[in-house]
Amino acid sequence: MKRARPDFPFYNGWPAPVAGRGWLAIIASLVIAFALLVLVPWRAFPLNLVLALQFVLLPLIVLRGVVGPAWTALFRRVGFMHVALMALFAVITLVGSAVVGIALKQFFTLAPNPVVNEIGNMSPQQLVLTLLPTVPQLIGEELIALLPFLAVLWVCVTRLRLSRRAGVLIALVVSSLIFGAAHLPTYDWNWAQALIGIGSARILLTLAYIATRNLWVSAGAHILNDWAGFFFAFLVGHVPMGGGD
Repeated sequence: MKRARPDFPFYNGWPAPVAGRGWLAIIASLVIAFALLVLVPWRAFPLNLVLALQFVLLPLIVLRGVVGPAWTALFRRVGFMHVALMALFAVITLVGSAVVGIALKQFFTLAPNPVVNEIGNMSPQQLVLTLLPTVPQLIGEELIALLPFLAVLWVCVTRLRLSRRAGVLIALVVSSLIFGAAHLPTYDWNWAQALIGIGSARILLTLAYIATRNLWVSAGAHILNDWAGFFFAFLVGHVPMGGGD
């Protein structure tokens, strides 16, 4: 007999109840962790690794304080199928982002990703030191997307008395817009690029979590997606174009 998928955690009292004050504390921890990541001028390794680690640990510590040991419900065991889904959703996100990016270019001027531009001029050692902090940072980005997803789902189902399906759809859109807005500083405050471009990519990554109820899967897809772009930029920046010494 096929085992039923577990439900989303925390929005309906399982595996631990979260009240309004608890959600406010969790969201506040995300805001503080994000502000530290963006505002503290530690851009070189290893200080940027410290910032990336706090970006993950601060929200998880607060979540642990709110729900106790049940915080681990965000994460599940990873098997071969989960790894395959990471790769699948990474490819889906890459293709979806490319399609949306091409469409946006028809109507808006898009800002380049500064990290991608820098990577093209890096040595292999510099690339490794750049990629290391992105692992905890991208896991932190999953928290900044999925904890608001669960919070909005809680509001929709518990407070607004909407159906679970409607709550999931609303939470998917709202959390993706929040995630896109968090990328406004990265893309020179280009609202269309952040909210539509990054927001649509976030929808695809959140679908990985919705399909598996496992933050590791969406985080793995996110890392593979971003690293594919980083490695492409690195290779393009180091391929001889001909005519040089």
